[in-house]
Amino acid sequence: MPKLKTHKGAAKRFKKTATGKVKRGHTKLRHILTSKDTKTKRKYRKAALVSDGDLAKVLRMIPYQ
Repeated sequence: MPKLKTHKGAAKRFKKTATGKVKRGHTKLRHILTSKDTKTKRKYRKAALVSDGDLAKVLRMIPYQ
């Protein structure tokens, strides 16, 4: 079998944890921040985990991470 290619866009957005889960960043933190609540912006700073429904697709895109 040939080697799998990494999806470079996904590689920049997702990181695997030591237990095999996948971390992702939050959206809504790029612009128009004055109209957003401070508490919400603080919550979005932390990384989140990819949901179970999307996990298989993301793992296929980053096979060697």
